[in-house]
Amino acid sequence: MATTAAMGRERASAMRDGFAVLAVAIRREPWVFAVSTIGSVLFGALTVADAWVLGWSTEHAVIPAFRDGEIGSGVLWAVVALFVGVAIVRAVGIVARRLGAGIMQYRMQAHDRREVTRKYLDLPIAWHQRHPTGQLLSNANADVEAAWGPIAPLPMAVGTVAMMVIAVAQMLFTDAVLAAVGLLVFPAVVVANLVFQRLSSPLMTRAQQLRAEVSEIAHESFEGALVVKTLGREEEETARFAAKSHELRDVLVRAGRIRAAFDPILAGLPSLGVLAVLAVGVARVETGASVASSVVTISYLLTVVAFPIRSIGWLLGEFPRSVVGFRRVRSVLDAIDHTPYGATVLPAASPGTGLRLELDGVRFRYADEQPLLEEVSFTVPAGGSVAVVGETASGKTTLTALVARLIDPAAGTVRVDGVDVRELAAGELARGISLVGQTAFLFDDTVRDNIALGAEVSDEQIWEALRTAQGDGFVAALPDGLDTRLGERGASLSGGQRQRIALARALVRRPRLLVLDDATSAVDPEVESRILGALRAGGAGTSLLVVAYRKATIALADEVLHLADGRVVDRGGHAELLARSRRYADLVNAYEQEEVVG
Repeated sequence: MATTAAMGRERASAMRDGFAVLAVAIRREPWVFAVSTIGSVLFGALTVADAWVLGWSTEHAVIPAFRDGEIGSGVLWAVVALFVGVAIVRAVGIVARRLGAGIMQYRMQAHDRREVTRKYLDLPIAWHQRHPTGQLLSNANADVEAAWGPIAPLPMAVGTVAMMVIAVAQMLFTDAVLAAVGLLVFPAVVVANLVFQRLSSPLMTRAQQLRAEVSEIAHESFEGALVVKTLGREEEETARFAAKSHELRDVLVRAGRIRAAFDPILAGLPSLGVLAVLAVGVARVETGASVASSVVTISYLLTVVAFPIRSIGWLLGEFPRSVVGFRRVRSVLDAIDHTPYGATVLPAASPGTGLRLELDGVRFRYADEQPLLEEVSFTVPAGGSVAVVGETASGKTTLTALVARLIDPAAGTVRVDGVDVRELAAGELARGISLVGQTAFLFDDTVRDNIALGAEVSDEQIWEALRTAQGDGFVAALPDGLDTRLGERGASLSGGQRQRIALARALVRRPRLLVLDDATSAVDPEVESRILGALRAGGAGTSLLVVAYRKATIALADEVLHLADGRVVDRGGHAELLARSRRYADLVNAYEQEEVVG
């Protein structure tokens, strides 16, 4: 009993929430909805008018033709004019209804896709790390489409409600007895709709969730193609994808079977009503209680009334999937884990002046894990360079993310030129700081567009940045130079070449603070030495914070920070640390030996 009551409440909630979703669309696009609804009402009214034309034609043309053996030309032309006129106006209504519904639906989908995309860009990296990429793709695609699926039948349903009211009124006006007989099918149709909703709602909810899971598995497999192929995991990944795909298929097949059984029942019930009206109508005509035109009119109107009922059923049938999709989209749009910005602008500086970076008592942890960084404090002077050295998982990459404000510290302050980065206006930090990570992401675009990435820079500036990054040689050797397309994620380049393109992308913006997170790890030591030498020679006062492990790189820094257990355990010059810290010496020597062996 409790389970039945809960299911009833769930169905009522789905229907209520479905209408709430439609209300959002109507408020957002009132004029388009009005035009499409007027077109639908016009279609409905003219469809009902067809019944009147059919009855009038039967009374004034068909019956006299059988009785007298002839029909006047005036009556014949009147019948043709009535049918053609009604058909033309009804066609106008159909065009307005369908065009309006399509525009409204696609506008709503485009609006939500833009909103979801903007939200993704606004949400911090920490939020993205908690949500699989496949799920995010599903939110922006399948869920958006599902949310606004009911808009297509909405104007038709609203218009056909008016059609149903007009049709029922005309039936009652024509012959109340025959109308009552025909309308007995209504309760049966309502029951059929309720049964359909009860059976299909949980299936459609599950199907929408499975779509996201299938997308997630596919994205993981594609992103990890190198791992899958090198470890011979093709069959296992195929099986994993197939299992979830088959589950989705089975759910959709079950839902399809329910609809396949529901549609014929919904279509057949009005036909049973027509047969009942014909049976009763013939008897009434024989007794003189009714006329043939009334029987024809009501029989036709009963078939007309069946269409609004079916269209409303289509609308309600979309509600479960729509509500699930809408909730999943809103879960993204309502996410409160955003990055707040202030209104402060960095003080103007003379050309070639680097930013002063200060970290004061910075602490950070991921979720419920142990603190990753504890009381980290150091300064990168304007135009100075600091290297960060530490073991794997010591917090080096997290430190660079804090400097670039991809994440915010749990405690402490990150300041640039004396200003807390949390007080800076949106985009202000990006104009002064460039971060280059170990994994270089390149777009499926030309070399030029990958480096400029929307910045107003000349080809001369791009080549200058490439020369500093030691990438001008291989770019000049590409088939089309700067116009060469690099393929998805720069697949046509080696790891070292991708890193040099990413470094040039940062340098072309002439940052006042350059943060390198092991950004030259994929290039050989000789090339790395030339890159760092060019940075020092042509940096024009740029401050430099570099995560490094090669001795040659570390030795170029003014100061070295040894990061261990989330803390800065030592600092000083490279030679100084080698002499006094066994732990530091073992670490950098181990890196050097590993590289030689490799």
